[in-house]
Amino acid sequence: METPPHSALATVLQSLDNAARAGRRPSPRLVAVAKRQPVTAVAELVAAWRRERPGERPAIGENYVQEARDKAAALAALVPPEPGVEWHLVGHLQTNKAALAADLFDWVQSVDSARLARALDAARDPARPPLSVLLQVNIDAEPGKHGCAPGDVPALAAAVAALPRLALRGLMAIPAPFPEEERRRDAFRRMRALFEALRKEHPGADTLSMGMSDDAALAIAEGATMVRIGTALFGARPPSGDPG
Repeated sequence: METPPHSALATVLQSLDNAARAGRRPSPRLVAVAKRQPVTAVAELVAAWRRERPGERPAIGENYVQEARDKAAALAALVPPEPGVEWHLVGHLQTNKAALAADLFDWVQSVDSARLARALDAARDPARPPLSVLLQVNIDAEPGKHGCAPGDVPALAAAVAALPRLALRGLMAIPAPFPEEERRRDAFRRMRALFEALRKEHPGADTLSMGMSDDAALAIAEGATMVRIGTALFGARPPSGDPG
């Protein structure tokens, strides 16, 4: 029987704290990835998060814009509004859905082109805080995987930094799932080097998002400041088609 989200959260938070202490690093921020999970499970997690970390905004990650829209509306009826939920888009974003994403999300972690960045900037309400964005990097040059090439980071970062309604916060990556730990560690190290280079040009960049349920400790040891955890919190995802 799977552990419910409200029980799993404390275990995950403790494991992140332990990994950070072992690596002599600050504890990373947690983004709970709720792709295809029922809104009731997300509501349980949000309530547990507020008990574990009073005053902290629970960070919920979604892969699909339309799923996030529907879930956010349903969640509002299940949990008190304060402190609010911080919504992160962690999946690929098509430019034709940029307007909806700019309205729904607080963070978009998957910006991989200047064209997409311009579309998000144009759609963001100027009365709201700038949209926090991370540049997604295809660190292992995997065919068919989204993300910019490592060598394209400086130009893309400069393009994003020039847009007034976006805030360049850092980098995100999903390294190849190599079975050898050292190969995965190497990808995390290369991401950290890219991040440190980015910070020299853009001191406001403060986030390196890498590491998921099966490799979060390794990512934290190599410098992750944010991890994206789904399975360890919610269990296996229910099967479903792509909701877009």
